[in-house]
Amino acid sequence: MKFKRVFLIVIDSVGVGELPDAAKFDDLGSNTIGNLAKATGGVHLPLLGSFGYGNLTDILGVPPVDQPRANTTKLAEISNGKDTMTGHWEIMGIKTSKPFKTFTDTGFPDDLLQEIEKLSGRKIVGNIAASGTEIIKDLGPHQMETGDLIVYTSADSVLQIAAHEEIIPLEELYDICHKVRELTLQEKWRVGRIIARPYVGNPKDGFTRTPNRHDYALNPTGKTVLNVLEESKFDVISVGKIRDIFNGSGITDHYSIQSNHHGMEITTELIKKDFTGLAFINLVDFDAKYGHRRNPLGYKEAMEEFDRDLQVFVDHMNKDDLLMVTADHGNDPTHHGTDHTREYIPWFIYAHDFKGRMLPIGETFADIGATIADNFNLKGTEYGTSYLSMLE
Repeated sequence: MKFKRVFLIVIDSVGVGELPDAAKFDDLGSNTIGNLAKATGGVHLPLLGSFGYGNLTDILGVPPVDQPRANTTKLAEISNGKDTMTGHWEIMGIKTSKPFKTFTDTGFPDDLLQEIEKLSGRKIVGNIAASGTEIIKDLGPHQMETGDLIVYTSADSVLQIAAHEEIIPLEELYDICHKVRELTLQEKWRVGRIIARPYVGNPKDGFTRTPNRHDYALNPTGKTVLNVLEESKFDVISVGKIRDIFNGSGITDHYSIQSNHHGMEITTELIKKDFTGLAFINLVDFDAKYGHRRNPLGYKEAMEEFDRDLQVFVDHMNKDDLLMVTADHGNDPTHHGTDHTREYIPWFIYAHDFKGRMLPIGETFADIGATIADNFNLKGTEYGTSYLSMLE
């Protein structure tokens, strides 16, 4: 074991340029960090810039450096997809050959909706790709009058059910979502996650989503590096939606978060915790609040906030801590549509004693998991190559 603790932070959707097969995904020209910087007149990222961010792609305001402080590269994706679960699963050593189903353009098929109405005893409204806050604003009054379920999706492989907590009790909503998860294990409806989205409020004062969200995900399709770590009695601490993405598999402790900033506060607090193993963090605001909503300015501001928060974290790191910062896919806020984009992901690897350098480009996201497993003297999965011996 070289480092006692590894902190792996996923800055959700912050890709660094189109992959060679981007045309197959209708994503030619995508470059999340590069295009958002261009669209907003430049982005200020002093820490990530010193890590070599500007060496990975052209970023207005982030020039390349001769000597990166981190060991830095970018990674390609071997899985067939560009969604959250596919990206995270590959990071931890799973190749997904068959993409999860999405219903962004068409909504869910009538036969599925009929089955949900039958099992729930409630009618369905919505059935579109929508922002969660917008759809409860539009359909919340209707639900309060009728008790219908608000069903919607997004660019990800998800089926979301929004329900007012005073109209449809949490226990009932959770039971419905659990049954829908079982229903959508059938191949023709196989979505990655079912999400319960409770809210409160009224038409006059507005509606607000509550912290009682619950995700019902698929189990990973094979053993991950998280499982390898857990089986060997290492700690695997989840921050943010990591636990949901892996359906709890391989996770030994979990912290929920309210925002990117809150997630970084918790991550920095974890430095004070005595553990040996992995802290795996997802910061979803980049994707959910700015990428899907095609908001380059909001995305830029979120990146600048993260750079400041990351500096605080780095200042508190111990000598035997290893920091990794990466992404799971792209979501170019200047691209057409509202979907994720097929891009390389960055990979910054930092420790206080590193000199830092540019590393060879990786063939798979699974190189991250392989390196983490190697650090703890464990064998990873069949995918990925450890970079541990290259770090300096």
